[in-house]
Amino acid sequence: MISSGLFVLPAIAFAKVGPAVILSYMLAGFLVIPTMFAKAELLTAMPKAGGDYFYISRSMGVANGFLGGVSNWFSLSCKSAFALVGIGAFASLIYPQITEMQMDIISALFCVIFTVVNLKGVELAAKYQIWLVSFLIAVCVIYIMWGLPEVRIDHYRGFFDGGFLPILSTAGLVFVSFGGLTKVASIAEEVKDPTRNIPLGMILAWGVVMTLYALAIFVTVGVLAPATLSATLMPLSAGAEVFEGKAGAAVLAFGAILAFVSTANAGIMTASRAPLAMSRDKLLPPFFSKLNGNGVPYWPILFTSAAMLAMIFAFDIEKLVKVASAIMIALFILANAALIFMRESHLANYRPVFRAPLYPYLQIVGIILYAALLASMGAFALKATGLFFGASLLWYLIYPYRTEVKKSALIHVVERVIGRQIKTNTLSRELKNVLRERDSIMEDRFDIIVKESLIMDIEDEMSAHDFFKNISARFAGLLARDAGELYGQFIEREKISATVIKKGLAIPHIIIDGEKIFTMILVRAKKGVIFPDNSEPVKTLFAIVASGDERNFYLRALMAIAEIVQEKDFEEKWCAAASKADLEDVILLASRKREEVLI
Repeated sequence: MISSGLFVLPAIAFAKVGPAVILSYMLAGFLVIPTMFAKAELLTAMPKAGGDYFYISRSMGVANGFLGGVSNWFSLSCKSAFALVGIGAFASLIYPQITEMQMDIISALFCVIFTVVNLKGVELAAKYQIWLVSFLIAVCVIYIMWGLPEVRIDHYRGFFDGGFLPILSTAGLVFVSFGGLTKVASIAEEVKDPTRNIPLGMILAWGVVMTLYALAIFVTVGVLAPATLSATLMPLSAGAEVFEGKAGAAVLAFGAILAFVSTANAGIMTASRAPLAMSRDKLLPPFFSKLNGNGVPYWPILFTSAAMLAMIFAFDIEKLVKVASAIMIALFILANAALIFMRESHLANYRPVFRAPLYPYLQIVGIILYAALLASMGAFALKATGLFFGASLLWYLIYPYRTEVKKSALIHVVERVIGRQIKTNTLSRELKNVLRERDSIMEDRFDIIVKESLIMDIEDEMSAHDFFKNISARFAGLLARDAGELYGQFIEREKISATVIKKGLAIPHIIIDGEKIFTMILVRAKKGVIFPDNSEPVKTLFAIVASGDERNFYLRALMAIAEIVQEKDFEEKWCAAASKADLEDVILLASRKREEVLI
C-alpha cells in the first residue's frame, strides 16, 4: 500500500498536473471506496483463494472470471515489478555510478529473495510484512511532522490552471497506488476470521493510507521547488533533504527501499493466488494448483516471479504503471458488476457477513466513474488494456482442457426474468460448501435427519385437519404404517396440547410403537395452515414421528429447531427460498450449536 505510489509516482504525477497532484491522489483514493465495499461483501460471502477470479466467475460466468483473474494477476505483478525497479533506482544513492543493467540485477536479486520467503508460507511472509508496514508508517509520520512547518503556500499557486481533465487523467495514472487496499482478496482463504478481518482491515487501511498520502504529498509539494520536484524520482527523499539535510534524505531513502521491498513481497504473495484458483477450475494447467509442504502454491509463485523478472528487464516504468492502473480500473468495474449480479440473483446461499452500504447506487456510480477515468488515460492505456484482454480471451477460448463447470449468478438473474430454471444449480451447492467451511459447520445427526427428510412446499391455504391427512399419508408411505391411525394420533396430540409453538411456526409430533424411528417432514405453506384458536396462518412446520426410545434425541432436535427459527432473518430466508433444496439449506446452514454425536 505504502510504496512506489508515494515514494516515486508523486514526482511523475506533479510533472503532469502541477500542485493539483494532491487532488489527483485524493480523487483516486475516494474512487476506491465502491470497490472496497463491494469486495468486502463478496469476500465475506466467498472467502476463497483467487479472490477476484473466484467471485467474478461465480457471479458473471467463467469467461469474465478468467478475465478478472488474469487482470488481477497482471496488475499486481506490474506494480510489484515497478517496486523492485525502484529498489534498483534508489541504489544509486549508495553507488552514484551504477548502470541501468546493475540496477536491474539488484531488482532481480530482491525478486528471488522474496520468492523464497513466499515459498515458506503466508504466515512467514506476513511476519515480515507487518514489521515493514509499521516502520513505513512511522517514517511517513516523522516526515510529515518535520515538513509541515516548512511548507510554502506560494508553491500552490496556479492550482487549477490546467483544468479538471489533467487532474482526472493523473488520478488514473496514480490509481495503482491504492490497489494494495484490496489485494487481500487474493489470499482470502488463508486469512484468519475473514468475515471480520477483511472488511475491518480494508477500511482501516484506507483511512491510514489516504491520510498519509494526502499529508506527505502536501508537504512534498510545499517544500520542493517545482523544477526540482519534476526532475527527481525520489520526491520524499528530496523533500526531507530540504528541512533535515542529508540525514533526513537518507532516512526517507531507506524507508522508500523498505516500501519497495514490502510491495514486492506482498505482490508475489497475492498475485500468485489467482493462477491457483483458475487451475482448480481447469482454466490453467493442473500443476498450478499443486501445493508444497508448507501449503503454498509453488508453481504460481514461481510463474509470477518469472513474469516480474521479465518486466524488470523489458519495460519502461511509466508505461508499466499506466497499464497496471488501467487494467486495475477495468478489474474494479468487474468487481462492482459482480456484486450487483450476486445481489440480484437472490441466491439463498449467498450470505455475506458484511453488506456494502448504499447498494446499488454506490456501485453504479462507481462503474460510471471508473469508465470515465479509464477513458481519460489516453490511447496507449486503452490500446494496451484492449490488447491484454484480447490475448486473455484468446487463451480462454483455445485452451483445450477448459470445462464449463460453474453456473454463475448471472444465470440466476436471467431465471428471475424469464421465470424458469436453467440447467443445474451448481453455484448454489458451491456456495453452500463455502458457507460450511467459512462458518466451521460440522454435520451432526440432526443435519443428517434434515437431509433425509421429505420436503413439502404447499401453495394453497389449508386447514389443520387437511394438513394432518396430507402428512399422515406421507408418513404412512415412509414408515409402512396405516395413514388413518397416524392421522388419529396427530389429531389426538393436537387436542392435548397445541403444537403451534410461536407465530407462524408449528411442530406437530407423535410417538409410535417401534424402535430407532425418527422421521421428519419439513413443510413450507406459502399461504399458511390454519390451526384452531390461531388467527395467524402457520407457514413453517416441522412434522415429526418418532419411537419412544428416541425421546432424548427428540428433545435435542427441538432445541436445534428452536435455535434455527430464532435467527433474525430465518422467516425471510424461508419464504424467499426458490426451491426445496434452498429450503433444506436454510436449515442446514443455520447458526446453531452442533454436537458431534446426538443420541
